[in-house]
Amino acid sequence: MAYTVATVIGSLRKDSFTRKLTEAMEPLAPKDMKFVDVKIGDLPLFNQDNEGHPTAAVTAFKTAIEKADAVLFATPEYNRSVPGALKNALDVGSRPYGKSAWNGKPAAILSVSPGGFGGFGANHHLRQTLAFLNMHVLAQPEAYISNAAALLDDKGGLAKQDTKEFFGQFLQNFDALIKRYVK
Repeated sequence: MAYTVATVIGSLRKDSFTRKLTEAMEPLAPKDMKFVDVKIGDLPLFNQDNEGHPTAAVTAFKTAIEKADAVLFATPEYNRSVPGALKNALDVGSRPYGKSAWNGKPAAILSVSPGGFGGFGANHHLRQTLAFLNMHVLAQPEAYISNAAALLDDKGGLAKQDTKEFFGQFLQNFDALIKRYVK
């Protein structure tokens, strides 16, 4: 059975290291994982006054998340947390109360940084939010990816064998988590 994994990427930047690394790791996934990029850049800022009248972008976003079997969150770190666009997407997808698109879904977190800390703060802030949203978050291996630019080759692929091995194991563990919760 194939599983659909929504990739939700917190960076809106065209040449985002987070997006590039996420795309570079996808070929390492088990054959039963199919990735669907669910974009967040067109979502309006969450405003509870508008819950009863969702925009087309909100409806499309929530439908894509609901159809997915699992979610891979990939995020840069901004000010020791997740970017505002990602937090907004989490809020939009969780509302109205009692109708969260996230509820019960398996999830994995990949945090990416051009610096040396690998997005540790963003990873843990996101993990806290996903626990509240009742998502089943992959515990191990944790994926704090530092020095992102050095991990990519000039064609956008992964440049280092140990990075390929790490991502391969990360995706194998995520696959096992998905199989635990998706029947």
